[in-house]
Parts: sequence; C-alpha cells; structure tokens
Amino acid sequence: MFSPADHAFMARALRLAQKGMYSTTPNPRVGCVIVKDGAIVGEGWHRKAGEAHAEVEALRVAGRAARGSTVYVTLEPCSHHGRTPPCAAALIAAGVARVVAAMEDPNPQVAGRGMAMLVDAGISAQCGLLAAEASDLNVGFVSRMSRGRPWVRLKMAASLDGKTALLNGASQWITGPAARQDGHRWRARTCAILSGIGTVRDDDPQLNVRGVLSDRQPLKVVVDSRLELSPEARVLAGGGLLLATAVEDRSRAKALCARGAEVMPFPDGSGRVDLVALMAELARRGVNEVHVEGGSRLSGALLNGGLVDELLLYLAPCLIGDKARGMFDMPELTSLDSKRRLVVRDMRMVGGDLRVVARFT
Repeated sequence: MFSPADHAFMARALRLAQKGMYSTTPNPRVGCVIVKDGAIVGEGWHRKAGEAHAEVEALRVAGRAARGSTVYVTLEPCSHHGRTPPCAAALIAAGVARVVAAMEDPNPQVAGRGMAMLVDAGISAQCGLLAAEASDLNVGFVSRMSRGRPWVRLKMAASLDGKTALLNGASQWITGPAARQDGHRWRARTCAILSGIGTVRDDDPQLNVRGVLSDRQPLKVVVDSRLELSPEARVLAGGGLLLATAVEDRSRAKALCARGAEVMPFPDGSGRVDLVALMAELARRGVNEVHVEGGSRLSGALLNGGLVDELLLYLAPCLIGDKARGMFDMPELTSLDSKRRLVVRDMRMVGGDLRVVARFT
C-alpha cells in the first residue's frame, strides 16, 4: 500500500513534528512534507497554538509547486474552523493530488471528516502510514481526546534498591546532574507538573523548567488536601499554580491567592483530593500530558486509582537500605498474580544513572 519513498517522507514529517515538542500544547505536534516528482518542494511543522498549522506552512513554502503534489502529514488535516481555517480546505484549494496521513485525528470535531473532505474533492487520501509513531508523539493529545483525561507520566529518582529518600526525608541528590537535566527535558514537553504537599514541604521545589530552551512553563499543580502550603513556598514564584484541595478555608485560600495561586476544591468525601476529578479538570483546561514528581503517597494514590500511564524511572548505582523511603505507597499483595505489569519502552544510561521508561499493560 505504501512505498519505501512514502515511508521515508513520512519519517521526515515525523522529525519535523518533533520540533514542536515543547511548544504546541494544547494542540498536537504535527509535521508536513510536500513532494513533487520525487523531490521535497515544501515542508513545515506546527509551532504554537494559534499559529499556522503544519500543512499551511508547508503550502506557503511550496507555492505553485503544490499543485499535483503528494502531501505527507503526521495527523489527519483538520476539517473545522478553530483558531485557524481548516487545513483540508487549504489542501483542496492548492490542488494537491494525494494526501497521506499517519493517523486519524482523535478530535471528535475531525475524526475522519478531514480525509472525507479530501476524497469528496477528488484527492487520493490514505491514512495509517507510521501510525504508531505518530500516535506516540501525541500520546497526551490522543488521551485527552479519546479518554477525557491527560496522559500521566510518573517520574521517580531512586537507588537500585528502590529508595527515594532517607527516612528523615533527605533526597538531594540520589541521581547525578545529567539525570536531573534530562528530567527537565521531560518537564518541558509536558503541560502540567504535579506534586504533593509532602514533597513541596520537604524539598521546597520550584516545579518549573530550567536549562531547556523553551518559551513556555507548564502549569504547576500541587495536591494539598488540608491547604497547608506556606505562602512563602518557592512553588508560588512566578504564578501559574493550581492548588487542589479538599477543604474550604477562605482565609488560607485568600493568602495563597494573593501570592498568585488558584485554589480549587476537589473533595472526595473522605478528606482527600478527588484525583479523578482533578484529571478531568486538567483535561478541560487543555492539558495533554501530566508529569508527576511526588512522594510515595501521591504516587501510590495515582497508581491505586488507575491514573498512571507511564513510569519514568532514574535509578542510581547505589544502595540506601530498607529503612529508607520507598517509591510507591500501595496495598500489600497476597499473590504475585496481582502484580502490576509493565512493558519497558526504553532503557538507557543518562550520565551514571539508568533511565527506564515503562508503560502499564
């Protein structure tokens, strides 16, 4: 169905899409390559929400050469008016002969309509070339559109015996500087960084992106059931903080709002934050990916609630001992048949530490 040349040009479009890794949210990352007589005559990628989509940018480069061309795009061309006009209409107006999309757009406003528009206009339209790679590039967007919640990636740094901190809470630093910098690159691609009040109280983190070239900072989210966050906490610096709580305390909320926080209650009826409701709210705000950096209690609660999709683990070549703090606060298992299974997607050394990326089956 698809030729070796088709694969090569779509692979190029995927590489272009990756350039929007840190900038396109809440939109998907999309790349486009326009080919005529075996040569690339135009290419583009979506840079930022509100700016030109990949197809429009590629058409602008191609100009008149787009007529009779083949267009390779990593996501089905949109068929509706959003911040920008529909790309399917732009391709039809340009007179292209063929469109190859890596995957169908999971957005219910599109979902096959873009390809149908092209076919109705007499354009050859095919979908499914390197679909898995395209979907993986936009795993958060696909999750938000298809499941109504963000893709949740849980990051942990631990010793080889699975310990994240000493019993007294000291954790800086178990892993080396290369692993910590790599963690900031994962932060930069996400839409929100989530942590718990325990980690914020113990480590006083900033929960922002540093040392990575990006003009955007993710939303900061702190789960604070009893609204205990200090108004002096560093996480409040620069604004952009959503404080998820389970109580109504106007005086404390007022003090924190004065420091730029947004306080929002998500009570679950038992004094804790309703994490499912929190995720639904983040999706409503256009959050595609959530990067979690918390302690064992928050991590365990997310895992127990079935809200974690992927683990990002940095394992340092050291041992801390049984008395130290573990990674996940989870119920005791009475049978190994109940163990949570994962598939390792990537394993590599980052500096002197081992990085493991794994997804739940």
